[in-house]
Amino acid sequence: MKPILKNFEQLQQLDDIDRQLLCLLQENSRTTIVELARHVNLSTPGLQKRLRKLEEKGVIDRYVTLVNREALGLDLLCFAQVTLVNHQPECVGRFCDRVKELPEVLECHHLSGEFDYLLKMVVPNHQHLAKLLSEKITRIPGIDRIQTNIVLNEIKASTSLPLD
Repeated sequence: MKPILKNFEQLQQLDDIDRQLLCLLQENSRTTIVELARHVNLSTPGLQKRLRKLEEKGVIDRYVTLVNREALGLDLLCFAQVTLVNHQPECVGRFCDRVKELPEVLECHHLSGEFDYLLKMVVPNHQHLAKLLSEKITRIPGIDRIQTNIVLNEIKASTSLPLD
């Protein structure tokens, strides 16, 4: 496993070239090494060395392709707020393990506040959502309450981190 940035000071240690590189890669990870080197005024070997260091430090975690969910017919984006009956380790562990197995759940976040977890889910339609909730999510032992919200309009969706 790669190390993770330990604190905000590590972010501050990135120089302008590192920040430029990360911004370019967040915009398009398929940008060639030659193009990246040209954009930041480095030699190709110099650029490759920088990228390797960013990967080794865990700053670059992986390179991915973002797929347009609507182009695949996954038109319904929704969020479910989940409250567990209790917070015993076995209850929490069981919930987390089961959620990780659900491909419709894109993200699961442990929260402070009124709800314990926030699930970001994508499904083709309302019928699939009803089936997901009734046949999979509500059957996870330890769930007390679920509140589901359907996204009407996605105002902003980004995977780029602010590097300023």
